[in-house]
Parts: sequence; structure tokens; C-alpha cells
Amino acid sequence: MSATTKKKATSMNRLLPLAIIAATWLFAATTQAAAPGIQGPTFALTAQANYISQPDGNMVYSWGYGCASGFSPTFLPTAIASAACPTMQIPGPTLIVTEGQTVTIALTNNLPAAAGNTSMLFPGFILQPFTDGTAGVLTQEAATGGTVTYRFTATNPGTHAYYSGTQGDLQVEMGLYGAIIVLPNSTNTPTCPTHNTAAGVNSAGTALVAGGENDFRLSTTGAAYHVAQSCYDREYLFQFSEMDPAIHRQAEEQAGQPCANPAGCMVVATEPYHPAYFMINGRSMPDDMDPNYAPHYPHQPYNGNPHMHPGDLTLLRIVGTGRWQHPFHEHGNHVRVLARDGNLMLSQSDPTKLAGPLLFTTTTTPGLAMDGIFYWTGKGLGWDAYGHGYSGDASTCNADTDGYNTGNPTALNYYEWCADHDRALQKAPFGQVASGGPMALPDANIMANGAWYGGSPYLGPNATVRASGPTGTTPPSGTIANPPGSEAGFAFMWHSHNEREITTNNIFPGGMLMMMLVDSREFVIDESN
Repeated sequence: MSATTKKKATSMNRLLPLAIIAATWLFAATTQAAAPGIQGPTFALTAQANYISQPDGNMVYSWGYGCASGFSPTFLPTAIASAACPTMQIPGPTLIVTEGQTVTIALTNNLPAAAGNTSMLFPGFILQPFTDGTAGVLTQEAATGGTVTYRFTATNPGTHAYYSGTQGDLQVEMGLYGAIIVLPNSTNTPTCPTHNTAAGVNSAGTALVAGGENDFRLSTTGAAYHVAQSCYDREYLFQFSEMDPAIHRQAEEQAGQPCANPAGCMVVATEPYHPAYFMINGRSMPDDMDPNYAPHYPHQPYNGNPHMHPGDLTLLRIVGTGRWQHPFHEHGNHVRVLARDGNLMLSQSDPTKLAGPLLFTTTTTPGLAMDGIFYWTGKGLGWDAYGHGYSGDASTCNADTDGYNTGNPTALNYYEWCADHDRALQKAPFGQVASGGPMALPDANIMANGAWYGGSPYLGPNATVRASGPTGTTPPSGTIANPPGSEAGFAFMWHSHNEREITTNNIFPGGMLMMMLVDSREFVIDESN
């Protein structure tokens, strides 16, 4: 991958006072994300109406897929607490199956009669003959109160979309969409490195955690596909969608009318289209940074808040839904695309090698999915992110063939970019960049760099102590958001590059915006919330 492009760097509860800072508001405690869902191969789902919430206080009438009454699914990852599958959720339940399985999905139509029939499309999969349901334009449909059963073989590993194939301009807009994750089977699956669960130590050699991290990967082999380049350390699923509240109001007003027409009896104008809400996994910022299965979002169970250590290979599963393309930008590095809709992008000259593009912005196309690898190392920052040069820490950096410190996974500076080792920001007095400091720190007495600044531009334990020398960077308020002896990290905005899409009902900040958190390796990332 290319050198790190660190432009908009902030830190949750510990915003960094860098020239590249992008936001200066204070967030609450950090939460995690993963790729939560329900395990197949057999599912019983329903489509029905309810309300979802937005940060502006509106409760928006919507339709969504959910788990049918009496269906008790198995939840993955198993370590995530308080998992639930309501009878209606946006997006619909993430369906997790294994390559080669015969997938069976029984869909019951519990939408208002005025909505008419409903259905599900599964692009990329060949459906088996139907034994129930009603013929529709694109696929077999479930009539009001009826059920249709879809069967297909999960032939392609990777991330895939599913969505309504009935009155798509209305039903997909109302929330009838979701994702399928197909895990590779054991045939010719590469053996990936063991997930790093080692406990770390601080600069004094004291162990900071008694145990390691749980493994939240869905793949038991640690690979997304049957190639070694698809090995990963952690994974996240992001579904991007937009919503026009005017369409939802019309549907709500007409939902109670009697109707016997399979095509429905609603007369809803879906053009012109003016979305006001832009969502990641059914939530808008800041709601998308609350935990998975948070009780105050009963019909929006999935969050969006990636969390990683330096060097972690992070699998991003990305799905576009709705009508618009969404140019989403992951700050901190580019994303190497592995596949689109489960189709690996392989080199024509060497089919064992991946040839996907390196993307600055992962533009999502409605109905399509992609898988990609992201990681952050600090390469290209121009200073030692661990502050060794200023603190007197004797840690070494033995570069591997790629320039990273990878010899000892338990080292505090594991995966440090060695070219910047021992280059602390504070080697020179404040502002004297030419004297040896690679960057001038902003004045901590400026409010934007004061109470909202965690006190350190460094990763890892004792970060605030490292930053409290002659430059006086500890905030005037004396506030230290995170315990300096145990944890301090960075955060990056991940957001749409369409400025309107980082608003909620035209108010900034909101919409398609979340934070990616980077913590040094001694800090245990717990995805179970």
C-alpha cells in the first residue's frame, strides 16, 4: 500500500493538536464495532413496518426485514453481548453462511396491506425452483400475510447485498435491504497468521493487560477468500444508504387503507428525490458510534465504529444501497480492493495474485458490494508516534524488509515505521521546527487545542507524560480524558466526500460520518461492547 495519508486526525476524547486536525468536538467514551449478524444456512424472516430514530429527534416510519416470530437465530460473533434480532430492523439482519451451503430463507409479508406484495433479490446467486409464493416481475413474491421461500447455493465467498425486488423505488427506499456474508469453506483455504492476542507492556516493562483479545473474525481461518492476500485481523461491515422523509410520510399516511391489489394501493411520489438522512448501518452520526444492539435503537442494531492496532489488516465489507452513489473516504490510508460482489480481482498474468485497485475513496454503487483491506502504521507521519526520542524510552526499531518493526509482536512499538523512530515532536522547543522538531504543536492555550485536546500526540501508555515537557502541551484545564498510564490513541474521521451527506437534515455534523480508532497494542480492543 502507499504511504499513510494522514490528513484529518482527531482522537475520541483525546483530540490531537495537529495541523491536520479535522474536528474539535468532544465525544463520549469509545465503542467498538464488528460484523455482527445471524448464522445460517436456514433463516425465517419477516418484512414489516416500524419507526427508526434520527439524531435530530425524528422518528421515521419505515419498512425493514427482521427475524420472524419463533425463529431463534445463532448470533455471530459469539462474543458480542446482548445480541438481538427484532421483527423489523434497518438494515435487515446480516445473513452469515459458508461457501457450498444450501441457503433457505422463508420471507413472510407483514407489511401493511396497502404496500402490496414484497420479495427479496439475491444478486450473484442462482435461485432454485419455488414451491410457494406468487410470481412477480423480478422474482417470486410474498403476498400480504403470505410467505415465499428462497433457496440457493452459496457459491461465492465474500460480501453480497440483498434487497426487495418489488416496487424497488419505494420498498428499498423504505428500508428493505441487507447484506449476506459468505465465508470460504475449508477447501484450499490459506492458513493465516494467528490473531495477535499477546499482552503488551508499558515503557517501564510493566504488563498492562492480564490476557489477550478475543478473536472477533467471522472466518475461522482468518481469510476472506481462498488466497493468502485475503488474510485479515479484524473486520467491519458498512452499509451506506440515504432516506427521503417525504416518501416515508406519504407511505405512513396511506398505510392504513384497505387493499386487495397485489401491486399495493399506495400512490407515493418517489420523484423528485430529496434525501435528508444519510446512514451507515441504518444510523446517522453520532448514533452510529453507540454500541451494537444498543437498547435505544431497537430497530437499528448495528453500529459503525472501526477500531484497530497499528499494522492490523482490517477487512472492510462495504455495501451500497438506496439510489445514490456515496463517495466514502477512509482517512489514514487507502483501501486495497479484494473483490466486488464476491468476485476476486486477480492478475491476468498470475491468477494467484490480487490486482484490485488502491482506492482513496471507496465509492459505493447501489446494490453492489466490495471487500477491501485497510491498515494504519504511522508511515509518512514524519515523527515517532510513540515518542521514544523525547521520553528517553530505550525501545528499538528493527526494520523488516518493508521498513516496519515486526520482529517482536509484544513490543510496544510493534509495526512502527522505523524511518521515523526516535523523531519526537518535542525534540525542539515549541514552534522551532527548523531546529529538529518535524512539526510545530499548536498553542495549548487556544481553546480548540485546550479542553478538547487529550494532551499528547503520541500512541500508547504514558503518552500524556511524554507530552508534558518544556513545550507545555498538557491542557490548561488539566483534563486528561483517558488514563495516561494505560491507554492513549488516535482517531480519524471516516466520512462521505459529498458534503451534504455528512449532515442530518442539513445540520452538520451528522449523516455518513464515523471515527476510526487506533490504539497501541497493549490496549485491549473489546468488540463485545
